Amino acid sequence: MAITRRDVLALSGLSVAASALNGYSGSDDKKANAKSTSNHKAPLPDTKNPRVVVVGGGWSGLSIAKYTKAFAPTADVILVEQRHEFTSCPLSNLWIVDKIELEYLTHDYLQAARKNNYTYFHATAVDLDKKNQILKTSDGDIKYDYLVFAPGIDYDYSRWTKDIAFENRLRQEYPAGFIPGSEHITLRNKVLNFKGGNFILTVPSGNYRCLPAPYERACVIADYFKQKKLNAKVILLDENNAITIKEKGFQSAFSELYADYLEYVPSSPITKIDLDNKVVHTEFEQYEFEDASFYPQVRGAKILERVGLAKDAKNKLEANINPLTYEAIGAKNIFITGDSRPMGFSKSGNTSNSEGRFVASLIAQKINKTQKIKWEPPTTTCFSAVSIAPEKAIYIYTQYSYDAKSETFDFSNTTSSEDWEKDGVVNASSIYDWATALYADMFN
Repeated sequence: MAITRRDVLALSGLSVAASALNGYSGSDDKKANAKSTSNHKAPLPDTKNPRVVVVGGGWSGLSIAKYTKAFAPTADVILVEQRHEFTSCPLSNLWIVDKIELEYLTHDYLQAARKNNYTYFHATAVDLDKKNQILKTSDGDIKYDYLVFAPGIDYDYSRWTKDIAFENRLRQEYPAGFIPGSEHITLRNKVLNFKGGNFILTVPSGNYRCLPAPYERACVIADYFKQKKLNAKVILLDENNAITIKEKGFQSAFSELYADYLEYVPSSPITKIDLDNKVVHTEFEQYEFEDASFYPQVRGAKILERVGLAKDAKNKLEANINPLTYEAIGAKNIFITGDSRPMGFSKSGNTSNSEGRFVASLIAQKINKTQKIKWEPPTTTCFSAVSIAPEKAIYIYTQYSYDAKSETFDFSNTTSSEDWEKDGVVNASSIYDWATALYADMFN
């Protein structure tokens, strides 16, 4: 089933936001770590209103900042973000193969703050005084009434190496390309300047950022090599025993479109990487390569571990929160959202955006002192390109259910379109409808 333009807006949850807006009106701890680069007040005006500080200007943080101010107009909302501008991870695979312009992915934090009446504060969160409710940043201390961490992911290279020098080589020479910025630029230059040979990509196990993205990336890079008529092949080494999502669509694209340009190898965790000789070893095989992008497992952002809000290493140091309210365990008025959450939701843009609106409503309920709000599942609407010439795509839509007895989440109301031959052109067009709508929601 192909998705229509109207479906894109509805499934993204944007129609829900307008109706939700009408439902709101303005109306002892561990000793904090004294070591901090900041021991002074941040250059922000004082306020007598409730102050909500949001750390992280990704899809979740942007949504929370906007909708908290919309749902609780009296709140003083501050978005703390270390980047000067927003660059989208969703759709970046198309930029890597020169299909779209960088300008389409890049957006203005200051514009978002002006349009939505909150403050963008350019700084890095470095520490937290939970007892006195003070966030310490690289540009001073911020007193808060409510604090939201939406810091995203960090990489975990520990399964590949314990050698910091070797890890730094992997980060600098063969970046994963799933944290926006220089990693994407490096990967794009690798692809556009590739002359031939094997180009290795990897898929980590666990709930990594954007389950279908490595498979989409393999498709579009293989298509780029195909269009350039290069003597080249993408080798996709997957730690999982099968494609993790949209298996039918991706598997058929691999075999029918890129038989000579893409080799998919499941159940292939890497046991050794020889960067000097450019050889990757798995349990049963070894692969020579001309270039590569190594995507390790992911973990919760390190700031959560630093400030004592992360679970243990077994739980990938993701957020230690109540999964229904997003409130940090043992910390007053702190919420944690986005890709550092421990729930098995998709670590994707649409999920974080819809989740952000819900968390904003929870914070607004506390500020406005209105009736408590029931848990609402996030929405995952995810398009994946399988070819760039012509453009064709597949998609999946899902929500999530919660089983109180087992305290587990599962997929709910799932629909998909994986027939790229029949519906691929329409689905590809919908990628841009979806992205344009979500960018507008966060920045306009």
